[in-house]
Amino acid sequence: MSLRLAIAGAGLIGRRHAEAVALVAGVELAAVVDPAAAGAELAARHGARHFPGLAELLERDRPDGVILATPNQLHVEQALACVAAGVPALVEKPLATDLEGAERIVAAGKAAGVPLLTGHHRRHNPLVARARELLARGDLGRIVAVNGQTWFFKPEDYFEADWRRRKGAGPVYLNLIHDIDMLRHLCGEIASVQALASRAVRGFEVEDTAAVLLGFANGAVGTLSVSDTVVAPWSWELTSRENPAYPATPETCYWIGGTEGALALPNLALWANPGKRSWWEPIAATSLPVGFEDPLVAQLRQFAAVIRGEAAPLVSAEEGLRNQRVIDAVQRAAASGEKIGL
Repeated sequence: MSLRLAIAGAGLIGRRHAEAVALVAGVELAAVVDPAAAGAELAARHGARHFPGLAELLERDRPDGVILATPNQLHVEQALACVAAGVPALVEKPLATDLEGAERIVAAGKAAGVPLLTGHHRRHNPLVARARELLARGDLGRIVAVNGQTWFFKPEDYFEADWRRRKGAGPVYLNLIHDIDMLRHLCGEIASVQALASRAVRGFEVEDTAAVLLGFANGAVGTLSVSDTVVAPWSWELTSRENPAYPATPETCYWIGGTEGALALPNLALWANPGKRSWWEPIAATSLPVGFEDPLVAQLRQFAAVIRGEAAPLVSAEEGLRNQRVIDAVQRAAASGEKIGL
């Protein structure tokens, strides 16, 4: 029998999740939750029931799992409602608009024994798995330095949804948290951060540009730059080909450097000296082959396996909380000008 899943939120990511459900065997979209007309339209398009609120869904047609693709400000209340109903949930990142809310979600899930996942879908990309494999194998030697770029331009109509202008939104919470998750997943835990942030372009409550200095527990150092006001190709969205909504470019956006070589992502170019290690010696890149699968589809397949008790979450709520702790430190560092330890 197919697992019956519900999606709360009929916005951009909610619609992508609905498309993914249609591509995974053994699951079906049973319901869409959204008070807006878009919710009813999405439900009708996929032959699902429509509910204006999550409470009504959980009372009248309890699903096997829920995907929370709602505004960040609703995540805590809705995740706790799913836990109270005993329904596993995949919560889109970030878990909450503040650290306390994220901690409440994790604590509730643990106490009730209800599986909770965080929607850091990039970990489900086969090329990320390949990169993690060669890093763990030591192909780069000791990791020394990391650099990440997240530059793109969000058009003005993106901000017609007022919550995107307010605390709990902004490119640090909405976008950089994905990059933090990727660097933690590939390079290890982050031990300290320093940061600068600016809202000079749009003047919203939230930043539009930030720069972060990372200290890793293994001794590596890294930098991350994020801006949603720059017209540029150097972001995961425009380089990874994960989402057809974004134009694909041949550029890269992450660079990981080690004592034996360096890796560029997402093109998986591994740079090394064929002979002696030296800046005077020839250097060449090997392009590593890898298959492709939409990571949202892979994430949904894994969510189904977790619901059935066949697998542990690849990205648990606890992992989402660890990412949020880093983001919280970034924001505190930007506000205070101080180095923040984790």
